[in-house]
Amino acid sequence: MEQQILAFFESNPDKYVSGEQLSDRLGCSRTAVWKHISSLRDQGYSFDAIPRKGYRLTGIPDRLSAADLLAGLSTKSMGKTLKLFDSLDSTQSVAHKLAEQGVGEGTLVLAEQQTAGRGRMGRSWHSPKGKGVWMSLVLRPQIPVHFTPQLTLLVAVALCRTIRKIEPLPVAIKWPNDLLIEGKKISGILLESSAEDERLKYVIAGVGISVNLREEDYPDELREIGTSLRIASGKEWSRTELIQSFLEQFETLYELYHAEGFEPIRVAWEALAVSLGKPIRARTPKGNVEGVAESIDEMGALLVRLSDGNVTKLYSAEI
Repeated sequence: MEQQILAFFESNPDKYVSGEQLSDRLGCSRTAVWKHISSLRDQGYSFDAIPRKGYRLTGIPDRLSAADLLAGLSTKSMGKTLKLFDSLDSTQSVAHKLAEQGVGEGTLVLAEQQTAGRGRMGRSWHSPKGKGVWMSLVLRPQIPVHFTPQLTLLVAVALCRTIRKIEPLPVAIKWPNDLLIEGKKISGILLESSAEDERLKYVIAGVGISVNLREEDYPDELREIGTSLRIASGKEWSRTELIQSFLEQFETLYELYHAEGFEPIRVAWEALAVSLGKPIRARTPKGNVEGVAESIDEMGALLVRLSDGNVTKLYSAEI
């Protein structure tokens, strides 16, 4: 029935079609038509809806293509092995399985949609079909296990630089790994690792980017705190270009990190940070902390100066 709805819109380009017309044509109720339109929106189709005029098809999904992604990719290893899925529970889960099976560093798992996307601290990640970049990258860094948090900051720098290079948006990093535009979140980063006998086996870098979501694509509880690159810039983005540019930027920083250590990454992160020099409130496993965020240390911990003048280090917190 949804294919019939799409065919009807294609035969009436740029025209509004009433719910009554669609229900008569399909032999179903107007409520059923509304449910099918909602389902198509979830799949990445865009519609204008005006009372007493009906619906107008305004956009079709931007489908990712493995061939297109690989054809324009200039990296040495990042993304050269690519697993693209229409729908997954979570790209993180699949990347973990692949890593355990021994896939090489740089293997990328992408999904058009996640049904159970994961964020930090057990949160879910809103991942509608065809509207964002939902990906996980397999890494096998030659570093001690306790250096792993540094990679979270490296990924954040790579993504922030990527977006600014494509479009001069005021995107900045909120410690440790959220990207914000004017206080609203457009991306989250989740790093998960596996170690054995104090030896790091692999790291999975999960990245979720809200790319072409419209305001109506967000549930009510996320509209005040989330935004997308489309909303912020007023235009549609090429997800293919964004993925390719990120992988290239990440590989450059990753090689720099292995050659020179964390210091150049730390400096770059501080230059892109949104909260340094400002008062913050942090919820930590040991209670709340209030003070002024000053910098990050050589391990990526946030240094906060308290009201008594002492400096405390935050390794895990919600700012």
